[in-house]
Formats: sequence, C-alpha cells, structure tokens
Amino acid sequence: MDGAVSVPYALLRTYRALQLNDTETMLLLHLIAYRQLELNDFPTIEQLQERLGCSPSLVGQTLQKLMKLGFVSIDEVFDPASGVQSERYNLSGLYYEIGALLSAGELPLRGGQEEEAAAARDRQSARPTLAPVAGSLFTLFEQEFGRPLTPMEFETMNSWLDQDQYPEELIRFALKESVFAGKLSFRYIDRILFEWNRNRVTNVEEARDHAQKFRSGR
Repeated sequence: MDGAVSVPYALLRTYRALQLNDTETMLLLHLIAYRQLELNDFPTIEQLQERLGCSPSLVGQTLQKLMKLGFVSIDEVFDPASGVQSERYNLSGLYYEIGALLSAGELPLRGGQEEEAAAARDRQSARPTLAPVAGSLFTLFEQEFGRPLTPMEFETMNSWLDQDQYPEELIRFALKESVFAGKLSFRYIDRILFEWNRNRVTNVEEARDHAQKFRSGR
C-alpha cells in the first residue's frame, strides 16, 4: 500500500555474474527506489546508511567501488530556470554492463547456477577490483577529515588515481601538506597536486624540496 518499485529483473539475474555482492546490489536497488518513489536522484550517505543498516564508511566504500567499476556515475545538473546546480546518480553504466552480458550469451534467459558460476569465473579476470592500497588511502582521508567522504569526494580521488595518474604517495603527501597548512579541503589538495604536476614533481622527495622552496620564498 506504500507503493511499489519497478526492479529490473535482469539485475536480479545477473548481479552475481557481475561480481556484485548483496550489499552492493541492495544499494543499487535503493538508488532505484529513491528515484522512482521519492523523486530523489541523489540520496545522502546518511539516508542510504539508514536504509541499509550499515556504517557510513561502508556505504561510502560501496559507492566508491560501484563508481570504480563504472556501474554508477554522478552527473551535474543545471536548472536554467532556477539557476540551481545539483547532482544525481546515473546508473546507465550498470544497465550497459547488464545488456552486454546478456547479449553476449554469457547468461541464458533461465540459466542455472552452474551457468551463472561459469560466467562469473570468465568475467572475474577482466573485472577491475579495488586495490587494498587504494582502500587504505580512502580510509586515511576519512580519518583526517573526521567523517565519511561524500560521493563527489570519492569521485575526485578516483580521478586523481585513474585520470591524472598521480602516485598514491604524492596524494598522501599532499594531504599531509594541507593538514600542515591548516587548509584541509579537497580543493586545496587538488591545487597542490596540480602545482606539483605542473612543475614535474614525480615523488615525495621532489615534492618535499618544492614545498621547502615555496615556504622559503625561493
């Protein structure tokens, strides 16, 4: 009587073959439910935590993994009438992967457990996974900020690692520099990394020398 959510049957059939666990799949279902019934395209970490019954840190890590795999992305939406800019979750990557899996015949319409397990094994080697070292980096940022990271912050860190290809040691040192300067913010850290990249700084030792020269005014 409270309403119904239309869940893609293909998602229920393929989430195991897509290497998604129950928590990750349930989070996707809640994103779908928020959009359909509550017209909320961008639920907060706290809202998702309440629904899932787990810690904010786990929700953030789960979202980060789904974005890392390309199943979820975040779109920026601008309303020209009101001038308001907002964000929304985009699940088109998930639907694309489901469609590719089904069209390739890796999962038949009514496949049994044996077929699904075989499809999962075949895809496991090609599916990128979250490296433990990257996970520790996200944990370090949460510890320094004293709170779970937002999805946009997760996406920024993914961009540093995947698109900009900043070494993880440099990201750690940039975080340390921002703490030292008393300017703990992602924007400040991003400026530090951009400045180092512009000056061809490639490791922590070079970054330390560059920071010392900057402080001495030379």
